[in-house]
Amino acid sequence: MNRPPAVDRVETSVYTVPTDAPEADGTLAWDSTTLVLVSVGCGSVSGLGWTYAPAATAHVVSGVLADVVTGSPALDVPAANEAMRRAVRNAGLPRIAAQAISAVDIALWDCKARLLGLPLVHLLGAARNEVPVYGSGGFTTYDDDRLERQLRGWVEDDGIPRVKIKVAESWGRREERDRHRVARARAAIGDTTALYVDANGGYGTKQAVRMGRSLDHEGVTWFEEPVSSDHPSVLAAIRARVPQEVTAGEYGYTLPYFAHLLAAGAVDCLQADVTRCGGITVWLRAAALAEAHGIDISGHCAPHAHAHAAATVPNLRHLEWFHDHVRIERTLFDGVLSPDGGTLTPGADGAPGLGLTVDERRARPYRVA
Repeated sequence: MNRPPAVDRVETSVYTVPTDAPEADGTLAWDSTTLVLVSVGCGSVSGLGWTYAPAATAHVVSGVLADVVTGSPALDVPAANEAMRRAVRNAGLPRIAAQAISAVDIALWDCKARLLGLPLVHLLGAARNEVPVYGSGGFTTYDDDRLERQLRGWVEDDGIPRVKIKVAESWGRREERDRHRVARARAAIGDTTALYVDANGGYGTKQAVRMGRSLDHEGVTWFEEPVSSDHPSVLAAIRARVPQEVTAGEYGYTLPYFAHLLAAGAVDCLQADVTRCGGITVWLRAAALAEAHGIDISGHCAPHAHAHAAATVPNLRHLEWFHDHVRIERTLFDGVLSPDGGTLTPGADGAPGLGLTVDERRARPYRVA
């Protein structure tokens, strides 16, 4: 009997890409984004995975996780995921350790699919042919002209029928400008495009209720993290008092976190980030947990890391076509997907795994480790 293929190497690299303009949401500002890339090898085959996280994440991969994964059966990804989670017990699973596990897990799934010569969506089993996306950006640092250009690009050039902007500027201290920007967004996209907002936890409880009612006048249907998702009972109370769908979950690093949100009745649609929650292995479990509660799931950011797994989920709402991550993934990778008509079609070209390769020439100027 032939021995199953085993992982024989785990390598990391780190890339920092400046933004194309100053960016901020309700609670944070930034001028660059860092991607930690993991390559998992099995003989002549390599799989890619990544997370958007500090460069220190790469040290967790090389210093804690690589020895756990090396020598493990390349086809048994859930076993490797569990071994990694146990290995970071004392290091602390949430946040950086979970992001490190996520990047390795994605790379393991990509490697497995490449070993079998299948697009990852076909290895996992498709539930749909197309994956809807929504355009996401609309940073609070944008002036009106830049905001409108970005929104119109998604709607008119790409045919994306749903878009999202940031609100709760300066921790909710600029309500009038929030209202102004939402009104400008609605004017730019017309009446038939869905309009979403994301407060990144920047509003107070009663302020979020007040803003939710105000935003209804502009037809806003999605109110993301009106307050911090660390307080599910507060989210649930807001959900009961605003007309929009209340959504959260991007900061879920463990499966119980999602269970707590769902048990509290805190969300109308659960968000989960494959580059944070533990990779594809755990993201699919979060989707199943949401389905058991009669709730849809939406993939947060990193669209090319999500696309294949998202196509296997019957209760998928959509993926976030996030401006920063789209720029970075188009820069670093060949084989990226196009959101024509507002949907992605992962696996359509038959390329194995995620269908991506690193373009070393384009990536080199941004490599920092």
